[in-house]
Amino acid sequence: MGKLQEFEVTFDKNKVVYSPGESIAGTVTIKLGQPLQCKAIKVNCNGFCGITNKENDTAWMVEEQYFNSTVSVADKGTLKQGEHTFPFKFLIPDSAPTSFEGNYGRIIYRVRAFIDTPRFAKDYNTEKAFYLLSLLNLNEVPDIWGTCSSSVTQQFTYMLMKTGTVVLKAQTDKKGYTPGQIIQVTANIHNQSGKTTGNIAGSLMQRVTYEMKRPTHDVRTIAEVEGGVVKAGKELEWKEQIIVPPLPQSSLAGCDLIKIEYYVKIRLKSPDVMLTLPIHIGNVSLDKKLYPSKKAAPPSSATAEDTPASASTPDTITSAPTPTPPPRPAPKLIPRPTPRSRVSSHNSPSAPPAEYHQGAEGGTPMNDGFPNKRQSQLVSPNAFSYAPGLFFYQQHNGPGTVPSGPMSSESTGPTALYPPEGASSMPTQLILPPDYGTSAYPQEAPPSYDESCST
Repeated sequence: MGKLQEFEVTFDKNKVVYSPGESIAGTVTIKLGQPLQCKAIKVNCNGFCGITNKENDTAWMVEEQYFNSTVSVADKGTLKQGEHTFPFKFLIPDSAPTSFEGNYGRIIYRVRAFIDTPRFAKDYNTEKAFYLLSLLNLNEVPDIWGTCSSSVTQQFTYMLMKTGTVVLKAQTDKKGYTPGQIIQVTANIHNQSGKTTGNIAGSLMQRVTYEMKRPTHDVRTIAEVEGGVVKAGKELEWKEQIIVPPLPQSSLAGCDLIKIEYYVKIRLKSPDVMLTLPIHIGNVSLDKKLYPSKKAAPPSSATAEDTPASASTPDTITSAPTPTPPPRPAPKLIPRPTPRSRVSSHNSPSAPPAEYHQGAEGGTPMNDGFPNKRQSQLVSPNAFSYAPGLFFYQQHNGPGTVPSGPMSSESTGPTALYPPEGASSMPTQLILPPDYGTSAYPQEAPPSYDESCST
């Protein structure tokens, strides 16, 4: 067997997985069949990343060094026959990235031992790899909470003729997973065409990017599930589960040459429509107890919109007395027109002709009911300033101002329709509209336009 019968590196407690910042200790064992002259015995610990443009090649085109430490455990002399052990210990830097092995690159950590012999004699060396794991805590990843969703619309072309569109929407229940967890995938397919779609499929994908002068992208399918078709004019909700197998984590913090990404791909085979849902894979799963508490909700929009200075308008109109027509059976959304404060010599009418109301409403009949209060308050009164005969409150409280307009028929409380510009945002007392159901006015037709002009 020659002079050297055994030459190996052993780690304490046979440990092979370490963490950044941890120390690695062990021994170098040398067993000789006869004395051996040596110049020195050295032990080296290093970590580096190497990438190439050829699959499974170790002739690295680009390298990145993380640490490289060497200690001498024996000086020049002669090793006697028998077994010798030399202890060693190294400290792993905190910034070292997680170990990784890919088709076009690797992150490698190893301990090597060397026996330097005199000139013309054979040198001996051995090495042993170890693995570094820097845990990725998903709770510390930015924007990790909530679901991941996306949608896409694709034109459906069959036999060179467009038959309609297909709308694909999908989401995952979370944005971060650990190996062994289940990805809940939900997809909604709305086939708005006259042709049946192909099968729907969901895949867990891994994309590894090797940063070189010309980056190499290695994309592979980790797991795949498949569903059925969607008939013409139908809508389908598809739910599936994908189990996450043991995989490298998403982030290789500290490595600038290799980037790992994961995403769920949802696609239809016909038409060719696809969307992706990016996810993270880590080592520490999401903890619901660490979910950031929602900020205190601001006051509801209805309250904020109910409180503008509606009470700043006078309760009664102080202009010259003019006959007021009885209220309409169904209130309109826009403020009620009022007489001008100055009565001209031409006997201006106290209300515009009935036909002007439609012009003031943009040429379309008003809807007496709205699904919510916010929708009924989206348009500024300035949008109606072109309507003849209408007058709106504009930042003054002199004669001619009008009280707040009536509420829509579905409102649950009083509200100021439009706040005056520059009005204080302090809450003010609101003016309730009259109860039209119990009105004391005689149920008679309102005066005609000519009658109101002659008053």
